[in-house]
Amino acid sequence: MVKLSGGCNCGLVRYELDGQPIRVGICHCETCRKGSGSAFSYFGIWPRGSATLSGELGCWQSRAGGERFCLACGSPLFCWAEGSDEIEIKLGTLDSPPSALMPTYELWTIRRESWLAHQKGAEQHTRDREQPGT
Repeated sequence: MVKLSGGCNCGLVRYELDGQPIRVGICHCETCRKGSGSAFSYFGIWPRGSATLSGELGCWQSRAGGERFCLACGSPLFCWAEGSDEIEIKLGTLDSPPSALMPTYELWTIRRESWLAHQKGAEQHTRDREQPGT
């Protein structure tokens, strides 16, 4: 069984994941941009039960659910909606490079930067494909 681990910048929050993600994606929405400090967010979805978390987390509510972060260093790490059986992991927080975790879909591509090529083979949101300039 695949076991991955990761954590925040200061090391006070750690996690372990059992198994492969259900899906891996990229999101270009404003919330993800601001939360990651980048042009997009790169994340994986696992069954909530396969994630073991340790450390104290802060939380703020976004449309996707509760965005969890380290209270000490502020690193964004996870997102889950109350009652959901899935957890979103910010893949840049893994200990080992996540190059094997290839995105299979993109969200909010209408906000993708023009200089950023889309992920080849990644499913595009139907609504986004219908917008001019994508």
